[in-house]
Amino acid sequence: MAIELSKEARAAAIESMQRYFSENFDEPLGNLQAGALLDYFIQEIGPSLYNQAIADAQSALQARVMELDIECHEDEFAYWRKRGARR
Repeated sequence: MAIELSKEARAAAIESMQRYFSENFDEPLGNLQAGALLDYFIQEIGPSLYNQAIADAQSALQARVMELDIECHEDEFAYWRKRGARR
């Protein structure tokens, strides 16, 4: 699955990268350079981040599913136990 940024997110990322370079390095980062670097990061590092996010979501969902029996459990054949408690 290809990882893609919206046009707005891509523009914001490029602007952020250019600002980072201007504040932390002696050389400015041009628009084309920033776009190419962003593409590299997305293709090279993006899948690792994406896979970790999916693994985190799966863990969270599995934890919720495991709690489902606790939250939604109803005792079976409890009519007589409940009735006996009322007497």
